[in-house]
Amino acid sequence: MDYLSQIIFGVVFLAALSFFIYNVRRIRNNIRLGKNINRSDHKKERWRVMFRVALGQSKMKARPLAGFLHLIVYVGFLVVNIELLEIVVDGLSGSERSLGHWLMRWNLGPVYDFLIATFEIFALLVLVACVLFLLRRNVAKIRRFHLSEMTRWPKSDANLILIFEIVLMAAFLLMDAADYSLYANSNGADAPGMYPVSALLHPLFAGSDVFTLQTISHVCWWIHIVGIFVFLNYIPFSKHFHIILAFPNTFFSNLWPKGRFTNMENVKKEVELMFDPNADPYATPAPAEEGTEPGSFGAKDVTDLTWKQLLDAYTCTECGRCSSECPANLTGKLLSPRKIMMDTRDRLEEVGRNKRKNGANHDDGKSLLHHHITKEELWACTSCNACTQACPVNIDPLSIIVDLRRYLVMEESQAPPELTVMFNNIENNGAPWAFPQADRFKWAEDD
Repeated sequence: MDYLSQIIFGVVFLAALSFFIYNVRRIRNNIRLGKNINRSDHKKERWRVMFRVALGQSKMKARPLAGFLHLIVYVGFLVVNIELLEIVVDGLSGSERSLGHWLMRWNLGPVYDFLIATFEIFALLVLVACVLFLLRRNVAKIRRFHLSEMTRWPKSDANLILIFEIVLMAAFLLMDAADYSLYANSNGADAPGMYPVSALLHPLFAGSDVFTLQTISHVCWWIHIVGIFVFLNYIPFSKHFHIILAFPNTFFSNLWPKGRFTNMENVKKEVELMFDPNADPYATPAPAEEGTEPGSFGAKDVTDLTWKQLLDAYTCTECGRCSSECPANLTGKLLSPRKIMMDTRDRLEEVGRNKRKNGANHDDGKSLLHHHITKEELWACTSCNACTQACPVNIDPLSIIVDLRRYLVMEESQAPPELTVMFNNIENNGAPWAFPQADRFKWAEDD
């Protein structure tokens, strides 16, 4: 590798790393637009959840075939990208197989043999798994991959990332196979490392001269490393950012039992005063601090949600497991929990872009509620938590739905008639039913 190649590689490497850091900071700033919420408690339990769900893929086993293939891709991609360290060193130093030669000098050749053999086996497994995923997504016609929110971009995004991984793994294997053949043909010796897959591919290069093999090796090397850099900077714009965000998202999971709702502090205080026999009903409320705006109930836009809910939106894998388990969606209603998360992320991107361009106080006149998510979707939810249970990275769509519904009820007075009747009964009778408390036990009386 000549000096020009080293310079080109160094420039590409620094540009890719800089652009990735810029986009990570952009997303971090968007998430920080959310309201504060304390998720720093029970750290031991949080670490256990993260290792079990994000690292251990424990919730993927609910669908064994998909879970097994996903585990292959997940582990394989991590393992194969260890080789990325050697490639980066090779690119910056201008050497080839630098790690292998270094280990051999220290009599650690068997370690490199094991590493290269592991890389090749997993690269082949990842390639096969991605091909099966492509067929499964586009040929098997599984319902959750073709719901209404899966428009052209979400479908293309899912397919593009699989094609990306197939190309990267194929380039890696062809690079190794060309190196293997190059050593065998020109040096009469084996290349550093053990190449189980390359040995099978060796007949493809039978009769190829040294120049051809070197060209194939170098071209595949550049395709693989540049492809990694492109992939790195593609994922912040893709649903596949979950491969990074799954870890913090599961760490900050809601540890409360499912079905337990959060209380709004301003409402909670009012209720506590109502039940406090020592409270003065005529006391004047404490004045709000000067310069502060009165708080609202629930959430209308993404800035009314918590940072954890916004992190959920960016972590969404768009796998559709939530929607496939949602009873409202299964019965043909408008609600799709996956769409709730996709709409939240799209709106957050829009708000963040407007604030960067026009200033922190810019208001585009739009909101998450009504402009992205309709009240028909929200009221279709049964609050059963099936979506939260099904999510492989512990995303909580229900919390967003509840906050948006709170705004509809308490700010816009747009509750369905059935709920309005129930609210009136609770207010007047202390129960959802339309009869006074004195008559509540008449059903138990003898005829």
